[in-house]
This record gives sequence, structure tokens and C-alpha cells, in this order.
Amino acid sequence: MITVPAPPGPGAFVHPALFYRDLDEYLTGVGGFVRTALSADEPVLVAVPGPHLDALRESLDTGGAEIAWTDMTELGRNPGRILAALQDFADRHAGRAARIVGEPIWPGRSPAEVLEATRHEALINTAFAGRPATILCPYDVRGLAPSVVADARRTHPTLIEEGRDLRSPAYTDASEVSGDCDLPLPEHDGEVSRLDYAPGGLAEVREHAENWARGTALTPARRGDLVLAISEAAANSLSHGGGKGTLRLWTTTGAGAGAGSGAGVVAEIHDGGRLADPLAGRRRPSLASARGGRGLWMIHQLCDLVEVRAMESGFTLRLHMATL
Repeated sequence: MITVPAPPGPGAFVHPALFYRDLDEYLTGVGGFVRTALSADEPVLVAVPGPHLDALRESLDTGGAEIAWTDMTELGRNPGRILAALQDFADRHAGRAARIVGEPIWPGRSPAEVLEATRHEALINTAFAGRPATILCPYDVRGLAPSVVADARRTHPTLIEEGRDLRSPAYTDASEVSGDCDLPLPEHDGEVSRLDYAPGGLAEVREHAENWARGTALTPARRGDLVLAISEAAANSLSHGGGKGTLRLWTTTGAGAGAGSGAGVVAEIHDGGRLADPLAGRRRPSLASARGGRGLWMIHQLCDLVEVRAMESGFTLRLHMATL
């Protein structure tokens, strides 16, 4: 039976990747992890894609024990939302060693979503450092690209592979992995609406975005979400990104899976700023947080996918909203 060792002491954080090849191996590994947690009276959150969620519920006889179940295809549609949810769960059980199953990458994810989920996996190690918790991340080694599995070896200090608990020799510091995720964004080859804005131009940004969004297939509510997200991003540009920026807008008609490749709208905000805190927007801000943290967090909550690029040329947010 595959087991995951408990944290070695108070304050320890354990973050293993479980490599599985079929459903039986998945249920054995994840099920064993959950049963171990329940026997130790530890709080458990299971955040995995819907089909796996149903299979686990059917296979686990928990005896009425309380487990928090979450469909990762909803929670993690935008990978930038996941970390805050995991931290919220751990915070609700302060003083206890939380056990979490998080499966942020599954077959069918778009390349853009996979990249941001990989960044998320790296940043978990920073966000949970020193916390008494274990987060188990399953990876379908047959259904995922070899490059995705290779990145899992870089973002997880320990691995569970073919029934063995191993140290990952490829494990890499979160800042390096996150930097490697800052790949150039692909250019859109269709029509693009562009607006350059400067100090005092926030109202112009909002008006431009609202007028443009009326010509898309977004519902009125989603139009409002888009305009609010753009407004927050532009406000960050004016406050923290050199006082000016560029907004570009376009529509997509792709039929691929996920917000990063399907039909929808895209808003890209670029400025000359820097991302001082790679966790900004990925953890719930306190009331005392700087505006940048609150704005980025709101953007992640509103959008189906947020692509982040912190490069020498400046800071870019590419915001996706699906219309289907």
C-alpha cells in the first residue's frame, strides 16, 4: 500500500507528488493518504477533478468522518485561485496538521493553464514553508505530457512513484521555477483593440473596456467582471507600474479545452512595473495589504485564467474570460 509519511515534526511542511498510471493506483495512493489523515484525526481537504472526486467518494468508507470535497475543475479553473483556498482551509484548522489532496493539472488542461498551475505548484512551497501540513498532488503520468511530469519533479521535494517514497533530485527553488514560467506570451494574429493610458486615465480605461465588451458575447454580468478586472489592473499600473500602461483587447474562437484556448475574450495589461512578491494575488489579502495585493487577488477571483509575466521588459497580465 502506498503511504505518505506524516510531517516529521511541528512546523514541518510536506509536499509530495503522487505519480499514478491508472485509476486503481490513484485510488490506492490517494485513498491511503486520506485514511491515514482520518486515523490521526487530521482535517482533510480533497480538491481533485470531478470524475476523480466521485470515484474517491465511492471507494472511501470514511465512517461518517468529515472531509471537505471540492471539484478542482471549478476551484482551479484559474490556477491562481487555488493557493488562497488551500491556505484558507489550513487557517480554519490552525494548530492542527492539515492534510490536503490537490490535483491542479489533469489531461485536457490548455498549455496556458498548465504553465500557471506549474507556477502554483512551485509557490506552494514558499507559501506553506514552516506550516504543519501535507499537500499531496496526483499526476497522471500516462495522460500528461512528459514535460509536465518533469516539471512536477522540479516543484515537489518528494515523490511517490511505483509504491516508493523518494526524494526528488530535480527539486528546484520556487523562484527559479516561477522565473522559468515567464515565457513570452504568444501574439494574437487577429484584430486587437489598443489603448495607451497615463496618469488620470483610469476613467478612460473603464469607458474603453466597457464600450469594447458590449460588442462581445459576454453576458452583462461577465462584462462587468471584465471591466472591474481591467480597472484593477490599470490602477495597479498607475500606482506601481510607472504611472502608465497599455491595454489590449481581443476575442478568441478556439475550440480547445480550458479558458486559455476556448472561445472568449482576452484583456492584456502591460506596464513597466515589477512583481516584488510572487505570491501577490494568490493569497487572500488582509485589510492592511497594499492595493496591489488586493487588486491582483480580485483579478484572480474574477477571471477564468490569469497569465502572469514578470520580465525585464515589464509586467504583463493577460486576463481570459470564456463566453461558452
